[in-house]
Amino acid sequence: MAIQSSTSSDTTQKHFFVMREFLWGAIAGAFGEGMMHPVDTVKTRIQSQAILTASKNPKSILQMVRAVWVADGLRGFYRGIAPGVTGSLATGATYFGVIESTKKWIEESHPSLGGHWAHFIAGAVGDTLGSFVYVPCEVMKQRMQVQGTLTSWSSVIMKDNISMKPSLQMYGYYTGMFQAGCSILKEQGLKGLYAGYWSTLARDVPFAGLMVVFYEGLKDLTEYGKQNYIRDPNFRINSSVEGLILGGLAGGFSAYLTTPLDVVKTRLQIQGSTLRYNGWLDAIRSIWMVEGAHGMFRGSIPRITWYIPASALTFMAVEFLREHFNEGLSNANSQDVASMSVEKKGSPLKGAV
Repeated sequence: MAIQSSTSSDTTQKHFFVMREFLWGAIAGAFGEGMMHPVDTVKTRIQSQAILTASKNPKSILQMVRAVWVADGLRGFYRGIAPGVTGSLATGATYFGVIESTKKWIEESHPSLGGHWAHFIAGAVGDTLGSFVYVPCEVMKQRMQVQGTLTSWSSVIMKDNISMKPSLQMYGYYTGMFQAGCSILKEQGLKGLYAGYWSTLARDVPFAGLMVVFYEGLKDLTEYGKQNYIRDPNFRINSSVEGLILGGLAGGFSAYLTTPLDVVKTRLQIQGSTLRYNGWLDAIRSIWMVEGAHGMFRGSIPRITWYIPASALTFMAVEFLREHFNEGLSNANSQDVASMSVEKKGSPLKGAV
């Protein structure tokens, strides 16, 4: 009986905890971030203009692209990519790993929360766990993005036609991810590394939940369309292509709806030692009073422009890895089980059991 109980427990654990999804998610997350980092740099700079330069006429997307290119060249677009990829490794792993594991547990243990609720909760839980690594990486990444190259950060910034050195009220130049982390920790402690943590969760938890809900909903809609409008029984859409299209749409919808929360998070994380906002509620109030609805949705176009291809590439990578490697792993596990069964036939415990 004890042997039966142990076997049942192992089966349940393997059923709910899908370890390979953590690996696929990490690879896919890093891949998506690496490919789309330059667009994220433009978005971060657009959102941070108000706090860095106090400009009443912020640059457009094309103007910002040109400004980064003129000041820093190609290197400027890739500043902060190391912490960006590191954070995406952690977030991608927990997001997709927890989604698959949590979805199964919720749907079987709490049927009333099945369907879209299960998807939303799974995505939110996965992203929350990843935030412990992702947020410090996001702080380092965004500060490095707004700094650009050393020459750019050391130059004077014009505020209302008055020259001002950014280092006087902001922070020193970061030469790399490790130096940035140590510098922030030394100057501001853990509070600095986790600046905007709650606003990050306020943005990412609904975003992560919405994205998996949209993705699963679009997959259901696609399946419905194939069954009802496509008569060819041999018709099949490649899972990677499906992940590319549906993932992009899901990311775009979710990104636009959560843009105001992203603006608040960015402002809190790049403000440095100058205390402009007393928490995220004060940031929301201040942005709304000074800049209105346009300020709350500032950077929405580059944010969507980033998330559509980034989400598309991430979901495409996950579906590709699932399709090409899960089958091989399943076959290997089946062979192991068969081997164990053969060994058990000759086991001296057989008679005792």
